Amino acid sequence: MSTVVAPMFTFPLGDDAALLPRVVELAEAYHTLLEANCERLARWEPRINTSPTLESTRATLERRGRAWLEGSQLPLVIAVKAADGWRLVGAVELLIDIHARTGEVGYWIDADFEGRGLVTRAVTALLHQAFGPIGLHRVELRTDPANERSRRLAERLGFVQEGVLREALAFPGERRDVEVYGLLAREWHGRAN
Repeated sequence: MSTVVAPMFTFPLGDDAALLPRVVELAEAYHTLLEANCERLARWEPRINTSPTLESTRATLERRGRAWLEGSQLPLVIAVKAADGWRLVGAVELLIDIHARTGEVGYWIDADFEGRGLVTRAVTALLHQAFGPIGLHRVELRTDPANERSRRLAERLGFVQEGVLREALAFPGERRDVEVYGLLAREWHGRAN
């Protein structure tokens, strides 16, 4: 278990958890978390490197940091309080098309922290930013139809299933469908009131 002692910025998710910027300074702690989960995550995401190196993790965090500064991404980690700071337990991000005012949310959580509501709280916070200060009109969530947890999360947060992209994910030896869920700013604001 790796912890981060004193991040410069946190976005509270209650008393026990927070979102932190997913920056290169977290490379070692994030890499440890990624290594512990990459085999499990590869079941749902074909682009997961099942043998990540610290260097590849660092390079990915640098790219995400540049995208954040350019306004095309909001990469965050989900962290829970630990005795000596924050323990990283997952990630959430918003891919942003600022010209179309649309985004796509993605997330994952450590297996030991599934079912605790952390992803729901993290995605909710991200949607508040997307439909608030960032000013997006629409956010998508895409998932494998077999990923029941993600489908339930989308529905719980008010996303509408809009369709299926047939055989859109290329896994080694097979292709899989992707379910597309969409949420509009007016739907989010109507729900929040």
